[in-house]
Amino acid sequence: MPVTPDALAHAEDLADFVAASPSSYHAAAEVARRLEDAGFTRLEEDQAWDVFPGGRYVVVRDGAAIAWTVPAGATATTPAHILGAHTDSPGFKLKPQPTTGSRGWLQAAVEVYGGPLLSSWLDRELRLAGRLALADGRVVLADTGALLRLPQLAIHLDREANTGLALDKQFQTQPVWGLGDPTQEDILAELAHSAGVSASDIRGYDVVIADTARGAIFGKDRAFFASGRLDDLASVHAGVVALESLGEVATGPIAILAAFDHEELGSNSRSGAGGPLLEDILGRVYDALGADASERRRAFSASWCLSSDVGHSVHPNYVHKHDPVVQPVLGSGPILKLNANQRYATDAVGSAAWRGWCDSAGVVTQEFVSNNNVPCGSTIGPITATRLGIRTVDVGIPILSMHSARELAGVADLHDLTLVAGAFFAGR
Repeated sequence: MPVTPDALAHAEDLADFVAASPSSYHAAAEVARRLEDAGFTRLEEDQAWDVFPGGRYVVVRDGAAIAWTVPAGATATTPAHILGAHTDSPGFKLKPQPTTGSRGWLQAAVEVYGGPLLSSWLDRELRLAGRLALADGRVVLADTGALLRLPQLAIHLDREANTGLALDKQFQTQPVWGLGDPTQEDILAELAHSAGVSASDIRGYDVVIADTARGAIFGKDRAFFASGRLDDLASVHAGVVALESLGEVATGPIAILAAFDHEELGSNSRSGAGGPLLEDILGRVYDALGADASERRRAFSASWCLSSDVGHSVHPNYVHKHDPVVQPVLGSGPILKLNANQRYATDAVGSAAWRGWCDSAGVVTQEFVSNNNVPCGSTIGPITATRLGIRTVDVGIPILSMHSARELAGVADLHDLTLVAGAFFAGR
């Protein structure tokens, strides 16, 4: 079935968003930039807030961004509808003393971040991106563009390469970025140049490696979208577009996009879902609405969180890895994620609510459950439900090549997830 023009335009916009978001810090900044352009007010956590009904706001903490719309008729017990997602993706992070090399090659010393599919990073043009902390107290974003490559060993030198490729995480994942003597060169100078600062002013950095290739639409009927960092920028982007489309509202829930950092590491950080960020902001919002502790708990009891992250589509070459009956596929709708062991937070009441929002948006949904022999990962859903006591449903889009440097989604699913997010934010 051909995808719609709106879905194609949405995928192109997602390609722009991913290109502008090579690190979690860039992603948070891009969320804020887009929403400020749409009329949201940027708030700083160390300042007093003038939050009032009818307002729209965005806050950035490190690599996380929280944005919300307060209906004009909001009261102390107005519930919140929170779309939770994450800005980080598995890959590699630059180590201390990062300039290395041997035999005339310049290399970058990197540490594995999260659980990437290592072999997928081979033979790609890569970039360094992240934040630099400077001697004068400023923090600036840096992005070198195409600079590095992780070259694979030629098959002539490894005749068994096609029978199984396993990379040593320490010695076979250090990309090349130039030719010369590493004692005379400094990769931080490349980062400093990209940010318009001096390398001598850098006092700290949080820098990752990202693929440089732009997202692409392809396949029969243009059904496929391939890109880096779909896990989980696809959900972050869906939330941004849904908030942009929502505009200023008179009634309904407080619509919140919570784009956390460090999900790939377990979420335990000040900008992760396991930290106090969302609770801090909810507290300040409800304080501004005059809520006391009892009224805040009443609001929370009527609130919802959609934990939106990617899930597995059935893989045609590895069908045995999936549940034999429940087999979501690209292009057939966003997924409702269930797990008996609470790796996902979805329950019966949440399932019914999700289907209601899908019906309101005119979107067909699918289910995902793991093969009992292939345990699934977890998400921010159980963490948010545990920390705040808010009813939480785990959802997302089905993809292939999860945790690859370049993942595969369905164009229609990306747009459908945004439509459901819009219905959810509106409380329909």
